[in-house]
Amino acid sequence: MAKPKVGIILGSRSDLPVIEKCEKQLKAFGIAYDVTVASAHRTPKKVEQYARTAENKYDLIIAAAGMAAALPGVIAAHTILPVIGIPIHSKGLAGHDALFSIVQMPPGVPVASVAIDGGRNAAILAAQILALKYPELKARLKAFKKGLRKG
Repeated sequence: MAKPKVGIILGSRSDLPVIEKCEKQLKAFGIAYDVTVASAHRTPKKVEQYARTAENKYDLIIAAAGMAAALPGVIAAHTILPVIGIPIHSKGLAGHDALFSIVQMPPGVPVASVAIDGGRNAAILAAQILALKYPELKARLKAFKKGLRKG
């Protein structure tokens, strides 16, 4: 039986601390993932190739980027897979620039977004989307939500 797999792509190695929360939550749900570092601005061909081949490897992509945060949108432009963007906090505008870049996509190129530095929520949203295809995730999500209610 096929297992769910998520592609995680970050614009910079400096974004790895935000992704650690994402990775921890994906592991808790039993979701496999790969992490790739590639910048929409510094390595655009690598990003395009990643997005164009992602459908053969992944069920969904989580893309984390700060500042101009073009990465999630560029990925979404080159794949039909769902893309969840994580805006990363930056010194200049505290991540608001990244948030606006991710949520202000043109018609036809949607990117879902979580809060600034919201790696854990990106993993939870990914699990909720993947549960539509992988029923075994539903039970894990129900138990997770029940645990949240217990505090």
